[in-house]
Amino acid sequence: MLKRPFDKSKLPSRHVTEGPARAPHRSYYYAMGMTEEEIHQPLVGVATCWNEAAPCNIALNRQAQAVKMGVKQAYGTPREFTTITVTDGIAMGHEGMRSSLASREAIADTVELTMRGHCYDAIVGLAGCDKSLPGMMMAMVRLNVPSVFIYGGSILPGRLHGKDVTVQDVFEAVGRHQAGDYSDEELEILERVACPSAGACGGQFTANTMACVSEAIGLALLNSSGAPAPYESRDQYGEASGRAVMDLVERNIRARDVVTRKSLENAARVVACTGGSTNAGLHLPAIAHEAGIDFFLDDVCEIFRDTPYFVDLKPGGQYVAKDLYEAGGVPVVMKELRKAGLIHEDCMTASGKTMGEELDMIQGEADGKVIYPVETPITATGGVVGLKGNLAPQGAIVKVAGMEMQHQRFTGPARVFECEEDAFEAVKKREYEEGEVIVIRNEGPAGGPGMREMLATTAALSGQGMGKKVALITDGRFSGATRGFCVGHVGPEAAHGGPIALIQNGDVITIDAIEGKIDVALTDDELAARKEAWKGPLETIYASGALWKYAQLVGETYKGAVTHPGGKDEKHVYADL
Repeated sequence: MLKRPFDKSKLPSRHVTEGPARAPHRSYYYAMGMTEEEIHQPLVGVATCWNEAAPCNIALNRQAQAVKMGVKQAYGTPREFTTITVTDGIAMGHEGMRSSLASREAIADTVELTMRGHCYDAIVGLAGCDKSLPGMMMAMVRLNVPSVFIYGGSILPGRLHGKDVTVQDVFEAVGRHQAGDYSDEELEILERVACPSAGACGGQFTANTMACVSEAIGLALLNSSGAPAPYESRDQYGEASGRAVMDLVERNIRARDVVTRKSLENAARVVACTGGSTNAGLHLPAIAHEAGIDFFLDDVCEIFRDTPYFVDLKPGGQYVAKDLYEAGGVPVVMKELRKAGLIHEDCMTASGKTMGEELDMIQGEADGKVIYPVETPITATGGVVGLKGNLAPQGAIVKVAGMEMQHQRFTGPARVFECEEDAFEAVKKREYEEGEVIVIRNEGPAGGPGMREMLATTAALSGQGMGKKVALITDGRFSGATRGFCVGHVGPEAAHGGPIALIQNGDVITIDAIEGKIDVALTDDELAARKEAWKGPLETIYASGALWKYAQLVGETYKGAVTHPGGKDEKHVYADL
């Protein structure tokens, strides 16, 4: 590759590397072993969420070295830094889960502050677990610098009795253990073999859903998210991503040239057709918000409604991320969507080519096993559905992937719990009846605070064989690993006086995923009278610290539960300062 001259007079790093006044700054760079040449090249932030919290992030440090090699090959100077991650598999089912969604904002904020403070010109961001993927992408769009995202890769499936197993099986085994049909010894064996390597959860849970989004939205190189984390072949994608970001710097192609209304629609299509996590209904609006684009839960669900579901992945289906990779990955999925006219082909991508140009080069075809042909999908509409009604005027969301049509309508009396712990205890003790709608409230972004995921409770229900015999609704969230008729993101949340705050035991609730409705059998007058008598939000134990601050700032769920005004209110773009 010919050495490229980069004009630093328009790049942010000129503020820290150019001219006599920056001699003190350059002395710091020389202290780190940088050469004169490296100091005057574009500076590229290589951001990872590496930590020792969980397998999702443990391989990112090594992968970052491959990215840095690619940046150097293309005459850029990489500067590696890290940010936090809160990993849901560890945080799940206790107070720690409140930190999860708030960590998304902290990741975006800390990446922004690091990039601004050191005047980096571009970013390659590596992320492994649920919130770190949207957090990293939000930072890219907020900064609007040349940006390439790369996923750390999924975990390999475990094997037990000749079958693939995942952490979802362990959560569900806890329910079976409580029901008395899984022994201590069996549980001990399963927990030792379920997660055999580095990498994020292998099913189409939130991490892999958002990894698919990163390719579909154009911020990641096509097929870069597919290879499992332990595959050292991932290094070629790391190097390629490092080289790609330098091409984007040269051509001044920035994150918001890539993330547009059309590319967000492409991303929502891929979530729907793969039966992805309901959390995408939270993260896509949040990414859009950074660009000043109104793309709310309604808009996401509109796309879900007319997108066929044709990729057979856990938790609704049979296969894991490794299987999808071996069947051709996201590029083949997008080729199928293109056949049905469901992809905007003119969107720019991280490679500097349009999505259409990228897909023209993909030779793989649907295998009919993991990826069905779009003409013969598993079901005609998406694996994720939006709901609205007098119980959720601002909307709600439910994953129906793998559910038969007759189980997509449910009417039953409410059994109300004020928090997840109370519900989990009741489920453990079987203090609920078949045919009921379990209501868990005060778990929204502000009311929780932190909008916890309810996987412990839903997995216990599945483990007890009750997943299809009860429904569950909450103003909190669900894990991408949740199965059963479980409705999340009910808005407005209880803390904001939404109808979910007014429900009482025995109220009859109807959920209809086919028609997209969620209603309680109360008149407007009855709801108004209960609102009048409502005593206001429950007090939480979070009266100071990061979660208190988050609860003060966080907005409505349907807008992405964001904490700042976003792209619409900007008075400058970082990259142009």
